[in-house]
Amino acid sequence: MDHEPTLPPTLQNVIDQTTLKWIFCGGKGGVGKTTTSCSLAIQLAQVRESVLLISTDPAHNLSDAFGQKFNKDATKVNGFDNLYAMEIDPSSSLQEMVEQSQDNGMMGSMVQDLAFTIPGVDEAMGFAEIMKHVKSMQYSVIVFDTAPTGHTLRFLSFPSVLEKALGKLSALGGRIGPMLSQISSMMGGQPGMQDDLFGKLEGMREVINEVNTQFKDPEKTTFICVCISEFLSLYETERLVQELTTYEIDTHNIVINQLLFPKKDSNCEHCRVRTAMQHKYLNEAYELYDEFFHIIKLPLLTEEVRGPEKLKEFSKMLVEPYKPSN
Repeated sequence: MDHEPTLPPTLQNVIDQTTLKWIFCGGKGGVGKTTTSCSLAIQLAQVRESVLLISTDPAHNLSDAFGQKFNKDATKVNGFDNLYAMEIDPSSSLQEMVEQSQDNGMMGSMVQDLAFTIPGVDEAMGFAEIMKHVKSMQYSVIVFDTAPTGHTLRFLSFPSVLEKALGKLSALGGRIGPMLSQISSMMGGQPGMQDDLFGKLEGMREVINEVNTQFKDPEKTTFICVCISEFLSLYETERLVQELTTYEIDTHNIVINQLLFPKKDSNCEHCRVRTAMQHKYLNEAYELYDEFFHIIKLPLLTEEVRGPEKLKEFSKMLVEPYKPSN
């Protein structure tokens, strides 16, 4: 595993890029995304004014990683002055919105039915709620600990899904708004209710538009792929890189986690076989990505990385390449 990398094998490039506003960490389930995103947020907190770490994975792991309970409100992480964390479930954000619109009686449920006829719009609306929430907060940089790959890719395509959906709804609102207003008042609804609803949708569309533009700007957004040195994980990473390129989202860092570095005098057969397999896929990763990507190698540790102190210790390996003791 002594390949000489073309680019520095650290995430220092991300920490040094002060224009970055959105950083995503993603990959297959169980490869160490949460540990990587928490560690990166800790390193960023040393150089940025304020850092927000958001988990959009329904199996929220931030609470477990830091040993502290987080929810949908940004909470300061124990032991840090400028690092905050929050855990959001996009589908529950949508649920709240639905409940609000149900208060608007027939009009609300009608718009709701209209909205749900557009494929993928439920998750996309949840995403819009998150973005509205996040945009109102003043943080220097926001790190996303995302759900496993498939969900992440959907999450990143939401701005364009929503853009289309809200465009349709706004156009519809302009055409049938006056008629709905008459029907609504005949049925005892509040006057101006649909204007309020379509106004909300329009406001959401503007937020999404802006976020979409920022996501496609490599000065503001980057995606860090996290994987392990195995066939399936590498395959998934390649798919992720291809899709990110399709969405025009910058990616130039790959973290390869859980690598074995057996001692020279080790006679463990299991370790030898696993190391040879990892070596094979690591070489493939270098062949595929070495020219344009920073490839960061992290070791498989003998204990879990949990709690602020262990995460601080682990985070150093993102900026200083790991060197096995033997």
